Amino acid sequence: MLTVIALAASAGVASAQENKEKNDSTDIFYQHLELGEVVITGLAGDTKVKEMPSPVSVVRPTDLRSRAATNIIAALAQEPGIQQITTGPSISKPVIRGLGYNRVLVVHDGIRQEGQQWGDEHGVEIDGADIHYAEVFKGPASLMYGSDALSGVIIFHPQPQAAFGTVSSSLSSEYQSNNNLFSYSLSNSGNLNGWVWNARFSDRYAGAYRNKYDGKVPNSGFMERAASAMVGKNGSWGYTRLKASWYHLRPGIIEGERDAQTGELEGDCFGHKPDLPFQHIYHYKVVSDNTIRIGEGEVKAIVGWQQNRRQEFEESPDECGLYMKLNTVNYDLRYQSGNIGGWKIAAGIGGMYQNNKNLGEEALIPNYNLLDAGAFVTATKTAGEWILSGGLRADLRHLSSKAIEDHFTAFKRDFKGFSGSIGAVRPLGEHLTIRANVAHGFRAPNLSELGSDGEHEGTFRYEVGNHGLSPEKSLQADLGLDFSSKYLSLHTALFASRIDNYIYLTRNGQLSDEGVPVYTYVAGHATLKGLEASVDFHPIHSLHLSSAFSCVYAKEKSGNNLPMTPAPRLFSEAKYELSHDGKLFNNSFLALNLDWNFKQDRIFALNDTETPTPAYVLLGASAGTDIVICGKTVASLHLIASNLTDKAYQNHLSRLKYADANARTGRIGVFNPGRNLTLKLTLYL
Repeated sequence: MLTVIALAASAGVASAQENKEKNDSTDIFYQHLELGEVVITGLAGDTKVKEMPSPVSVVRPTDLRSRAATNIIAALAQEPGIQQITTGPSISKPVIRGLGYNRVLVVHDGIRQEGQQWGDEHGVEIDGADIHYAEVFKGPASLMYGSDALSGVIIFHPQPQAAFGTVSSSLSSEYQSNNNLFSYSLSNSGNLNGWVWNARFSDRYAGAYRNKYDGKVPNSGFMERAASAMVGKNGSWGYTRLKASWYHLRPGIIEGERDAQTGELEGDCFGHKPDLPFQHIYHYKVVSDNTIRIGEGEVKAIVGWQQNRRQEFEESPDECGLYMKLNTVNYDLRYQSGNIGGWKIAAGIGGMYQNNKNLGEEALIPNYNLLDAGAFVTATKTAGEWILSGGLRADLRHLSSKAIEDHFTAFKRDFKGFSGSIGAVRPLGEHLTIRANVAHGFRAPNLSELGSDGEHEGTFRYEVGNHGLSPEKSLQADLGLDFSSKYLSLHTALFASRIDNYIYLTRNGQLSDEGVPVYTYVAGHATLKGLEASVDFHPIHSLHLSSAFSCVYAKEKSGNNLPMTPAPRLFSEAKYELSHDGKLFNNSFLALNLDWNFKQDRIFALNDTETPTPAYVLLGASAGTDIVICGKTVASLHLIASNLTDKAYQNHLSRLKYADANARTGRIGVFNPGRNLTLKLTLYL
């Protein structure tokens, strides 16, 4: 069966303060129990997964360590219902149940991540080495987080505090053969006399990736570097923490241009230092996270500041053409009650202020100011075997765009929206649980959808916004059934969603002055239906046979398929656990997996906006172990083999699908990476 996540504790600590510190600070351990016993922390207080009326995926530390990925979003993409939009190996955008961009909200360090996420070529600026585990909430989560959580929320939890009374360090390293990726990360953390700290520095370099059809793909290398530091104080009254982080990504931009005679990709940049065009992306963040206990409940206050600097170099390596600087201030104040007579209540306010400036010669979107505010209340009630939950939220957003001579005109828009949900969970006997939820969500159009005007390097299109767009409003119903026994666990979820004023890009048949296809933003009424199912069968204690299937079908009222809808997918794995005896080699395993992506011919074909994608199957394998000396885990080692057969394929959500055609073979676009071997080593110092 899947495993439970719980907070490990230091033994022998008696005081309330020390008990709080041990719960907040130590690593996550696992026992072979039902998935329903997993405790999630990203909602209004700690909640068990089995009490959630809508689906939640918990991506555990062991999952992250045993997967090969070039960024943290790619590491999540094996979960059912989760996909990624990619522009090369360094840029991935999350997709939940067929919806991405500003419909998926990413939360890191307790605040929403804001970094120009409206663009295809804009990834998530987070150091994957600092992520301990992730919670993925599927379906409208506007109730807790406001606009931009229409399809779900991904909450990244950083590495935990050290155990009470200890100081620890670690060194992790990774190598990938396909693109010669090499990374390392150093960390130090401590928990002494109520004072806690955590510091980390990470470095990652990758050269050009390769595949069977394209060979090495020029300018696909990248460099990533990050640093963070946290200091805090724990007490019987609660805790306070201050964290600062810095992130820098320098990716090459794959243009996919080919020699007209040979069909080979043009360019000779195969190292991690990119050729033109390339980007410099910087993300700075400071967060103050505070909790004060009041009786059985607590008051949480979070204030954060972020700055995202995105520079694009096209003509000269010394002078950027595009330079956007985005400043964001986030705030969140909420009260979370304890369990009082079967009731748990949370209420609060939250929002943000944003200011975006163009400092380069080019501009894709205008300068703007944004003010966002919302208030919510949620309640959970245990009544016999029923667990009932629901809530309401109101949001206001003011957007003021500024004119840029001969390019953008000034405009102002105000948006307001209401969100709500109601759900129920009930066990049906000892092994079966049924859950149902209905949610209404809200998303205001982003500045790119309203006012963009420019060519996006790496996406092969010129985008034009629409000032008149209205907010998206969704109504979604979820129905889930979970079965769990000694040898078998089964989880299924059906969902159906209607989105009014659904905003999407369509190719209008025109070309820009530079000969790039022009895309415009339009809106319609969308319907999405889908299924997620997973099964884990272990006929003996050490053997796990698991499969996860997900599919989504998305149409606009006119009958057209919606663009950027992922293909149905089946991921299966056979895993054999060799040892759990705590001796020299502990938690050892061998695994073989099959990743079957079905063909996607339900495309948005108007003016060749999209093209079909054939099916493909990828074979993978992995092995891993912890190394224990004198009863202490001193190292962990993982070996992962991806795409063992060196299959040449294109994922339907890869933007590189739409690069130039190969004149010699007739194949269109750039293909995904081929065979890759990954070695991960972590030393606990």
